[in-house]
Amino acid sequence: MKHLVQKLLKTHPNIGFSITRLTLGLVIFPHGAQKLLGLFGGYGYTATVESFTTQMGLPSFIAFSIIMIEFLGSISLILGLFSRVWALSLSGMFIGIIYTTQLANGFFMNWFGNQNGEGYEYSLLVIGLAVSIIVNGSGKWSLDKLISKK
Repeated sequence: MKHLVQKLLKTHPNIGFSITRLTLGLVIFPHGAQKLLGLFGGYGYTATVESFTTQMGLPSFIAFSIIMIEFLGSISLILGLFSRVWALSLSGMFIGIIYTTQLANGFFMNWFGNQNGEGYEYSLLVIGLAVSIIVNGSGKWSLDKLISKK
């Protein structure tokens, strides 16, 4: 078990990887805060779960997981704590988003409101950043690096 944790925490001491991690965490955080806390114009936990389960037909466990991945995962990414785990979770979540809601709308985002929904270009960017974190770790400025030193 200790060996697995050490592997998860191991990171390349590169500032660029820290920038990648911080970018992803900072971009995802407002989405998680909308869903969990109702900040940034969001509806909060109860309304979000209701929307995911009734309108989208997702199981309540999946709705809960999405909210926790976006909120707790983004905070953990910002701190650089178990970043590989959260990046993998975000990758899986965004692959699911592409498959369930965006693929039919094509590549481009719906900037001008003339599509039925959003395309998957944003999701591909999130997945790309997340895969970089999975491969390289949290980077120089991270709790993972501090913990792995001990």
